[in-house]
Amino acid sequence: QVRLVESGGGLVQAGGSLRLSCAVSSRTFPTYAMGWFRRAPGPERAFVAAVTGSGTTTHYADSVKGRFTISRDNSRNMVYLQMNNLKPEDTGVYYCAQVRDNDYGPFGSWGPGTQVTVSS
Repeated sequence: QVRLVESGGGLVQAGGSLRLSCAVSSRTFPTYAMGWFRRAPGPERAFVAAVTGSGTTTHYADSVKGRFTISRDNSRNMVYLQMNNLKPEDTGVYYCAQVRDNDYGPFGSWGPGTQVTVSS
């Protein structure tokens, strides 16, 4: 089973930046796409960004385009989310996940997540 551990969250003022990291324990890490999701207060996780296994193609939710950048390092089994110009509506718990190539829907297990709080 793939294990995911997110880190890098914190409290930041609007306009600030954070870089989230996700460590993935998997021997086949480069073979699947990865994504980031946000859970605001409530049970639903909303798609934020995804990157293909090779790292060459990325996809973003409209709300974060131009502000967030997803990347991965296949040599370290790591996925990153650089978040710039943060807004209060970006607040939530962020999770990384394996995602399907065709629709970037999540599958597999979830990690504990990392809390991001953006103050106005």
